[in-house]
Amino acid sequence: MASNIAMAGGAAAPRPGSLRRFARARSTIAFLMTLPLILIIGGLVVWPAGYAMHLATMNRRMTAYIGLENFVILLENDTFRMVIFQSCFFAIVAVLLKALIGFWLAHMLHHIPTKGQRKWRGMLLVPWVIPPALSTLGWWWMFEPSYSSINFLVNAVGFPSIPWLGSPWWARISIIIVNVWYGAPFFMIMYLAALKSVPEQLYEAAAIDGASSWQRLFRITLPMMRNIISITVLFSLIVTFANYDIVRVLTNGGPRDLTHVFASYAFQVGVLSGNIPRGAAVSLFMFPLLAVVAFFMLRGINARNKEMA
Repeated sequence: MASNIAMAGGAAAPRPGSLRRFARARSTIAFLMTLPLILIIGGLVVWPAGYAMHLATMNRRMTAYIGLENFVILLENDTFRMVIFQSCFFAIVAVLLKALIGFWLAHMLHHIPTKGQRKWRGMLLVPWVIPPALSTLGWWWMFEPSYSSINFLVNAVGFPSIPWLGSPWWARISIIIVNVWYGAPFFMIMYLAALKSVPEQLYEAAAIDGASSWQRLFRITLPMMRNIISITVLFSLIVTFANYDIVRVLTNGGPRDLTHVFASYAFQVGVLSGNIPRGAAVSLFMFPLLAVVAFFMLRGINARNKEMA
């Protein structure tokens, strides 16, 4: 009888060959199901990026190969060097402010009862939901010197009018203000989700040990949120570097081309000036900068995941 049971068990057990065929079939089905998405990504991302690299090595008429000459000409241009400075300054300052304000908003919302949270979440997400070109147009009306509502309030408290869009540094500050207003809700909702995933038992144990609120913040909250913070900052940095709508609507690169970022300057050089290859070269300057930042951030995330594992 024992032999019969063993034979029955052996008959029921799948053979290694059938398991391999099943796994191979599942991987084939998975590949076929993701193939449409792969083709879309290839058509909308990979092919345009490759074609932009090809264009950047052509002359203005796109009839001859000139190698890296477009990049050399750009680096010798004072305006483009200012574009590099402005893009880095704008992205770094805006992302830092969005991260700080977003964390503060998320921390405040996290301590509001659940019923009240829904209302406040909805109101605070409104700037992120509105199309950026439309909301920037509203900000332009508030900054415009002839009928600036902001300057009206500034004058009401006894200060002189501020040339928001007429002075290079005030124009840079105006762009940062609009970008922070638009992007801070994204940080808020990401950080709020991360805060809700932190176990309450950790805070209770820290409170029993006599830890202060600042100690709980730096010893529990921030370490538990490190990966979410890194991913959110990286994503926002990429989007902010490639920002076009705010600069185009608010200042159009002025005054004197001192508020251009890579995207707006690439449009001006490539489309408005008719030099498509050089415009492609401008846009490609973002790639090495973002690649370096992404490499170090993702390596830090992987190292932390290995430590936790």
